[in-house]
Amino acid sequence: MKRTDSNYAMSVATSPATPASAATAQAPLRVALVGNPNCGKTALFNRLTGSRQKVANYAGVTVERKEGYFVAPSGRQVRILDLPGAYSLHATSLDEAITRDVCMGNRAGEARPELLVSVVDATNLRLHLRFVLELRRLGLPMVVVLNMSDAAERRGIRIDRDKLAAALGVPVVQTVAVRRGGAAALLSVLDGALPSAPPPLPAPADDFDTHAEVKRLLDAAVAMPTASASLEDRIDRVVLHPVFGLAILAVLLFLMFQAVFSWAEPIMEGIEGGVAYAGELVGGLLPDGLLRSLIVDGLIAGLGSVVVFLPQILILFLFILTLEESGYLPRAAFLLDRLMMGAGLSGRSFIPLLSSFACAIPGIMATRTIQDPRDRLTTILVAPLMTCSARLPVYALLIGAFIPADTVMGVFNLQGLVLFALYVAGIVSALVVAYALKFFRRDRTEHPLLMELPAYRIPNPRDVAIGLWERARIFLSRVGKVILTLTVLLWFLATFPAPPEGATLPPIDYSFAGMIGHALEKVFAPVGFNWQICIALVPGLAAREVAVGALATVYALSGSEDTVAAQLAPMIAAQWSLATALALLAWFVFAPQCISTLAVIRRETNSWKVMAASTLYLAGLGYLAAFVTYRVALLFS
Repeated sequence: MKRTDSNYAMSVATSPATPASAATAQAPLRVALVGNPNCGKTALFNRLTGSRQKVANYAGVTVERKEGYFVAPSGRQVRILDLPGAYSLHATSLDEAITRDVCMGNRAGEARPELLVSVVDATNLRLHLRFVLELRRLGLPMVVVLNMSDAAERRGIRIDRDKLAAALGVPVVQTVAVRRGGAAALLSVLDGALPSAPPPLPAPADDFDTHAEVKRLLDAAVAMPTASASLEDRIDRVVLHPVFGLAILAVLLFLMFQAVFSWAEPIMEGIEGGVAYAGELVGGLLPDGLLRSLIVDGLIAGLGSVVVFLPQILILFLFILTLEESGYLPRAAFLLDRLMMGAGLSGRSFIPLLSSFACAIPGIMATRTIQDPRDRLTTILVAPLMTCSARLPVYALLIGAFIPADTVMGVFNLQGLVLFALYVAGIVSALVVAYALKFFRRDRTEHPLLMELPAYRIPNPRDVAIGLWERARIFLSRVGKVILTLTVLLWFLATFPAPPEGATLPPIDYSFAGMIGHALEKVFAPVGFNWQICIALVPGLAAREVAVGALATVYALSGSEDTVAAQLAPMIAAQWSLATALALLAWFVFAPQCISTLAVIRRETNSWKVMAASTLYLAGLGYLAAFVTYRVALLFS
């Protein structure tokens, strides 16, 4: 099956088995995309395979694996693997070790690639050609891809592809991965006669020989512009300024959290209306009984109250993905290096911690790029303190219920300001904990940050859209699996056993869930939590956002209203004190409300002791913060 050149190739099934379109006995061509971080490798992968990709982990480790199949215009089937970014085959991190092992055929269960596609940033060949030479020495069939060639031309960089190909002994093509039609040259190579394996190059005696070889290649095939300062240099003078740069970063984060409330409100209102209508419609069609209670009070109330926060989560990811695509995030890491070093971290911890704003699990896994073991462990321990997107439904519910939607100074949304303060509280607490951990180390020396600053680029809407779709799919998958299962389980616990004859309280008070909630209330009474909150905390251990659905289910079964999903915020506003709401917010800033995160800590550190220590210190901080917040709020209420 073929497609026109406008889409280059047709994405097909991404299951581990042979693609569905494989009508012939010929096995798919095994291609590996290899390159330094920030070279546009993943954008090229997205361009070739489309949105239908398989994302998993390599067996036995937590390094992400992206694989896709596509069919070239001639009908050739290609299996393409996007390997983790690496600077060298002399691995200093788990990412680089995976790339090395796959390229050299040393990874069990992973066939050696038939073709290496070495992707380089055409604007930064001095750095990227070092890795190209290492790959060239493997003696595998190989093609070099000069990505971002349009940016190189705009800067006045002139690259003679024929001379570079002759000097390297492998084909060289140009691509612009973010542009429609920008991968046509690479596609023609993959669809034609594959290049033969070049003779292996001898290993250099030392790094100086490699520098000399790179210089020879640049002198032979590349003409650099004579201008001494570029637009990027002028931008970096402001963006990386110790004062102005930090101010810009603070403004960007502030605007991000303002947008989470301001932009999402119309869409959320539409979803709330749809959930309320669904509850009324289904409730009117079904007779009173267990089935009606399960569907209306359990499924619609529980799931609807979580799905309503999807727009806010996607807006948060829109900002993060845009900043990542633009090349700003590494600069933010460089900018914050000195501040983070004072807290016992390094600038390399910034990107894992920023990833933890989405979810602590990929953030913790991203620490594998941190070479220093002590910095990596500290980053793992404080990553759960970052305000992940799973907390956002809880924050949005409580802020919407107790904080008025007033305008401050005629511009800022008060609810957005409170949300920004909660995120700042997580960041500050992470720095404080990291600083405290610094005193338990034997080695307190500082490790300077060395990293590449990628070229600025306009974010590709297609790649951002693919990223948003993946995040929405993951969130909705959690709603459909984890949250659905826990909602049904909670409904069962909150429905059975039936109340005894002559009971005067709502039925849920006599149920299993009611018994659990009343027992836990004795523990959490000092922080102002009622038994309904205590019930919601239990399923919230599986996923933080489940707490919102659990509250909706509990209150649906506690009263006579059917459309609790839409009425949960005003209901808790009427029944809770402001002190209780603020204490619950403080609890969620710190508390270890996600078993999956704890499991990843266990896997990444290979230590039950570290996981237990994380659980205890997070739970202790959560309880202490809730207690102090509740007592202080009572004084002023």
